[in-house]
Amino acid sequence: MSKKSGTTDSVYKIVEVIGTSSKSWEDAATNAVERASRTLRDLRIAEVVKQDMKVEKGRVTAYRTRVLLSFKYES
Repeated sequence: MSKKSGTTDSVYKIVEVIGTSSKSWEDAATNAVERASRTLRDLRIAEVVKQDMKVEKGRVTAYRTRVLLSFKYES
């Protein structure tokens, strides 16, 4: 197969993080991405893979979102 001019081969790493929020799953996912971006460079994709809630005494006390993050691998 011939390569198109101007394209480069890349490798990406995937890590799993869990964000939490007392407000919503969306806030939990945002918290996960924003916190991870402090130490991971060149984040590309965030994929929500699981959502759950922490329940105490019959009440939801926290939303948790599990996120897969991909970023460009630099060797």
